[in-house]
Amino acid sequence: MKTPIWTPSGELLEQSNLQDFLNSHSGKLNTKDYKGLYEWSINQPEDFWEACWHYSGIRATTNYKQVLHSGEKMLDARWFEGAYLNFADNLLRPEYDGSAIVFYSETGSREELSWKELRRNVASVANCLKQYGVGPGDRVVGLLPNRPEAVIAMLASASLGAVWSSCSPDFGTKGVLDRFGQINPKVMFATDGYFYNGKKIDCLKTVNAITTKLENLEALILVPYLDAEPNRDIPSNSVFYHDLLRESVKLEFTPLPFDHPLYIMYSSGTTGVPKCIIHGAGGTLIQHQKEHLLHCNIKPQKPVFYFTTTGWMMWNWIVSTLASGAKLILFDGSPFYPDPGVLWRIAEQEQLTLFGTSAKYLSALEKVGYIPKKQVSLSNLNILLSTGSPLAPASYDFVYQKVKEDLQLSSIAGGTELISCFAIGNPILPVYRGEIQCRGLGMKMEIFDDKGESIREHKGELVCTAPFPSMPISFWDDPDNCKYKTAYFNRYPNVWCHGDYAELTANDGVVIYGRSDAILNPGGVRIGTAEIYRVVEQFDEVIEGIAIAQEWDNDIRVVLFIKLIEGTQLDQKLEKRLKKSIRDQASPRHVPAKIIEVPDIPRTRSGKIVEIAVRDVVHGKSILNTEAIANPEALEYFRNRSELGE
Repeated sequence: MKTPIWTPSGELLEQSNLQDFLNSHSGKLNTKDYKGLYEWSINQPEDFWEACWHYSGIRATTNYKQVLHSGEKMLDARWFEGAYLNFADNLLRPEYDGSAIVFYSETGSREELSWKELRRNVASVANCLKQYGVGPGDRVVGLLPNRPEAVIAMLASASLGAVWSSCSPDFGTKGVLDRFGQINPKVMFATDGYFYNGKKIDCLKTVNAITTKLENLEALILVPYLDAEPNRDIPSNSVFYHDLLRESVKLEFTPLPFDHPLYIMYSSGTTGVPKCIIHGAGGTLIQHQKEHLLHCNIKPQKPVFYFTTTGWMMWNWIVSTLASGAKLILFDGSPFYPDPGVLWRIAEQEQLTLFGTSAKYLSALEKVGYIPKKQVSLSNLNILLSTGSPLAPASYDFVYQKVKEDLQLSSIAGGTELISCFAIGNPILPVYRGEIQCRGLGMKMEIFDDKGESIREHKGELVCTAPFPSMPISFWDDPDNCKYKTAYFNRYPNVWCHGDYAELTANDGVVIYGRSDAILNPGGVRIGTAEIYRVVEQFDEVIEGIAIAQEWDNDIRVVLFIKLIEGTQLDQKLEKRLKKSIRDQASPRHVPAKIIEVPDIPRTRSGKIVEIAVRDVVHGKSILNTEAIANPEALEYFRNRSELGE
């Protein structure tokens, strides 16, 4: 059994929401530990989710008649039938007071909104949307940076029962139209531009091009950012956001069924036009409340932060912390401008209790040599969250050595498809190096082998064998659920197959080895790409790597591409060191047949490297949708490489 690198103690353990929840339901459990609580949550889902409903104090105008109607298949499950509620009503609870949102711009400006101001602004914007005929089921979209206006626009649309969808403004015209063009929005909120890495990026030409293609668009609401009142390239049907806030109107909420559509999210779109995934209001709300209150220990007026854009599901996830009364800290810009300490100074100034980021950010922070604990005071920080890709064991060392020793480091794993997590953190469990702490309560997550049998302490497919509230209610334009079933239920009968290659450990933790569709299979041995990255990223010379399987000599071979720091070249000495470390720390099977230097590595706009796209380029296949890639020009570095023919 491994030794934990952090163990909860003191106030965090004794006064955690999870411990309180456990204590209050201990009479129904055989044990008083998390394992017993988890077993209860998956074996008695009706009792567990009903307990979550009451513990989080969900506001409903009509009570539910039945917690779960399961049906014959997972897709038949219906949750909290008969309940009527409104998502925005639950995020704008009248008992909350004080500061609601604090926004930091890359330019250094700081804005603060009280709960009173937030409610007033939501009411004003909702009143405007009504005047454009927006009602239940209509789509309202945002091409916005991570500013308070994005939160307000979402809450205003949700208050009316409209469906919200957003993209970050760094998407190009085609990328936005590939998404918004499918769902026929009635109103669009858009920015005039944004700031990134010290530069002003103008968006008005993109906005103009998009609005001319959205045939059913009733109005464009322009949110100035670069200029107070832009006077260039303004679309004729646009109004300024600040003009909506001049009226004082009553905040009202439309009660709707538990599974009424709330969000439309998008698949990555790297293999074709993105799939439009529809999430329901009630399922999203109760799932987020469970994760925030129980797994992340979020409490009223405690400041929380996640570095994200409006185009990543973590934006939707962190905005839901308003339902717990948290103070939401927003940031828009580069996390390394004007220097690597920008986010940590915010953490100190706002006395953050929760700091969320990506595994890539932590790795990059270590590469540049920034040591947070030497630069800022993080006395209030209790939990650090990481997602987007598997968190390497070396990054666990970095956090505990260079950030803070007494800290719950929670790598989390889930996805846009469930707008939440399968594997997550836990304030009452220890942290083991390289492992996600636990499976989320109520999530019957298992690991299957190729025969569809459940396994432990071996690698396999991450699956879920029972329904959960935040499953998509449907896909857009998919009346027979054909796209939905193909995406998640084709591999194993009536089992959600998530597409991650993973392992359930002896500590009942989880290790993610990468996407299963990017698994390497040299000589018939399955290898997760993350197993290679964990070794490679320990090298100071390497910024990051991407590994693919290349068809070769009637088999496949592993090829590793690496991006090196400036002034470093891939010579025989470095290549030999890389291969030896991979052999020693992983296995001989993991050692790449080829290691090739490239100047850049392509990634999605949410920061995930695109292994499948690189693999397809190497094999001469066309990429169907480069708009989903933040730096599509990088794909050319992998095309027709002479080294790949050797």
